[in-house]
Amino acid sequence: MLLGGTCTVDWGQGAKHIGKRKNVFEGFPYAVYLPAGNEIVFTAETVCEIVECRAPSKAKLEPKLITPSDVVSSLRGGGNASRQIVDVIGPSFPADKLMVIEVYTPGGNWSSYPPHKHDVHNPPAEVDLDEIYYYRIRQPEGFAFQHLYSGKHAGDQTLEPRDGDTVLVHSGYHPVVAGPGYDIYYLNFLAGSSRALAVTEDPKHVWIRSTWKETDPRLPLVRE
Repeated sequence: MLLGGTCTVDWGQGAKHIGKRKNVFEGFPYAVYLPAGNEIVFTAETVCEIVECRAPSKAKLEPKLITPSDVVSSLRGGGNASRQIVDVIGPSFPADKLMVIEVYTPGGNWSSYPPHKHDVHNPPAEVDLDEIYYYRIRQPEGFAFQHLYSGKHAGDQTLEPRDGDTVLVHSGYHPVVAGPGYDIYYLNFLAGSSRALAVTEDPKHVWIRSTWKETDPRLPLVRE
């Protein structure tokens, strides 16, 4: 996935030019889904930031280029829990395991909220997914907090992600809050027992949904 810059990519079907945004706060992404048994060559035209995530797979699928016009942007939540979701590889995409989502949260807002988890394979209510959070923050001095709790792999802990940090979520609830004044971006890669975004929300905090009346007017933070 290309976070910023321009380049050409070639997985055996001829070189294709990709890239449009300078960074994650300046538009929607290009990405390439590359199934098992394939190789790809990137040739940079400008300084590029490229991220890669992989999961074990033997599925015989076809490579696919994802362009900014292919992704789906939506607004979620309400009030100070409003955020923008950009679905890059969703459950309906012809992939084997991976799902990919970009999330934009205005400064001072909560995200991944109400707190939710996905560590039990109990479809259709919940599926077991490991998740990566890769953070970028619009201002280099900015920060977020992410609270991990009720997980079987670790006790309660509160992390302070900064620009370029990565958080791995194996289990438990994992809400995020952006420091006031600091818009944050995180890239989610997910893979696990099923290609579904089925989660369980913390029942102690679900009531907050009833208070949401308006979406934060600062959203969307990015457009194509």
